[in-house]
Amino acid sequence: MRLGPALDGVVDALKRLPGIGPRSAQRIAFHLLQFDRPLAAELGRALLGAVDRVGHCARCNTLSEQPVCATCADPKRDPSLLCVVESPADQLVIEQSLSYSGLYFVLLGRLSPLDGVGPREIQMDRLLERVGDGVVREVIVATSFTPEGDATAHYIGELARTRDAGIKVTRLARGVPAGSELEYTDVNTIAQAMLDRRAE
Repeated sequence: MRLGPALDGVVDALKRLPGIGPRSAQRIAFHLLQFDRPLAAELGRALLGAVDRVGHCARCNTLSEQPVCATCADPKRDPSLLCVVESPADQLVIEQSLSYSGLYFVLLGRLSPLDGVGPREIQMDRLLERVGDGVVREVIVATSFTPEGDATAHYIGELARTRDAGIKVTRLARGVPAGSELEYTDVNTIAQAMLDRRAE
């Protein structure tokens, strides 16, 4: 059933968001227009403002309102460490862990030949420029542990070593998440944790 051009447009736009299917999109649209029109207007203004003001950092590709993001501009960050992530969301998670003080390069994707995503689409040439700048000593590859993420990590490692033999390339460790119970952990994670075990 079509709801009319305006409401159909809202539902169609919402259902293109990750994790939101047609029914969820319809519920959100109905809720905003039936119960919370001020929020709907505020959301629309906020999105339009963000589209106008938010771009990509000229150095690392993350989302930023400035030409160079706050992380890249921070003199306290260690420029010899470069963490490569797939998305600004991945960068945010690492920042929230408070475990890393270097700089980033955001690929804005991962290699996926079946989807037409190759090295050019994830700006591999720009990454190699950063790796070869004479300042970076370690590249930490923090791509996801999917077949595409693993292929991207391998490709980055090979290219980085070719660019500069002195560059150390590391990959995030895999294993059982803190606070989880073994019986609820998938077997691939258990297998990788067993292979990567360390002395206690």
